[in-house]
Amino acid sequence: MNLKINKLKQGDLIEILAPAKAIEKKHILNAKKTLENHGFKVRVSKHCKGNSNYFSGTINERLEDFQRAIDDDNVKAILCARGGYGCIQIVEKIQWANMLRKPKWIIGFSDVTVFHQKLCLMGLKSIHGTMPLNFSTNSPESIKTLFNALTGKPYKICCRETKHNKEGKAEGFLHGGNLSVIYSLLSSLKDFNFSNSILFIEDVCEPIYHLDRMFYALKNAGILDKIKGLIVGGMTDIKDSNPPFGLSYEEMILSHFKHSKVPICFNFPAGHLKNNQALVLGSEVVLKINQDGSELSFFES
Repeated sequence: MNLKINKLKQGDLIEILAPAKAIEKKHILNAKKTLENHGFKVRVSKHCKGNSNYFSGTINERLEDFQRAIDDDNVKAILCARGGYGCIQIVEKIQWANMLRKPKWIIGFSDVTVFHQKLCLMGLKSIHGTMPLNFSTNSPESIKTLFNALTGKPYKICCRETKHNKEGKAEGFLHGGNLSVIYSLLSSLKDFNFSNSILFIEDVCEPIYHLDRMFYALKNAGILDKIKGLIVGGMTDIKDSNPPFGLSYEEMILSHFKHSKVPICFNFPAGHLKNNQALVLGSEVVLKINQDGSELSFFES
């Protein structure tokens, strides 16, 4: 299903670029130091530390940085500096041919879900993981799992039981990312077959009724009937309405699976969290949910 991406080794080059919102230089410098301390070479793209209103650069400047990193065979991984908004402005302007010729890792989360979904449609893996904006505040596990994913080490992520979990076991290919972004891209995902997939979602600062609308869209697109498992990551700063929606976000999600045996895990450590552990999207995984908690196992990437 997936084109193979080479494991990273010490001395390999990672490029940091900012495809969306502008970022302070201190975060780039801290991430560069962290990567170099792990034995990698690091290049910061030309416009990464720039500023053009909300963005790190104009559309053309951000596109130039991304295209250069894709086309440079010396670059083995592309680390997006932060999310925000902006990836959708360049994703269809990028010439992706060299990613198919010599695949490389693209890393990030939140708005970077735009790239994850593009790569998913191309049959390429990618890494939903922490970014330079968050390096200084992340848990050690966030950084450790990122390097495990990059270097191809098998690993697992565990989390505690919650009263909302639906127990079960599922095996399949992991897909997903930020729910709001996936929702915005449903038209481009209409031809993707989710029948052998475990879906991961996370979000931030959304009202519960917005999330409900998104789940209806996923249901109407046939996705919820096809997936083999659901992983609900950080639902950070989720809001209720006035008057209240009437259900918690967990209860709302479960309401869409009343007649389904799909195992569902809540409070998974990935998303807009300090403990944002890395997920190899497109990878074959095993999800186990029981009374002791949840476990997601990754095989060699």
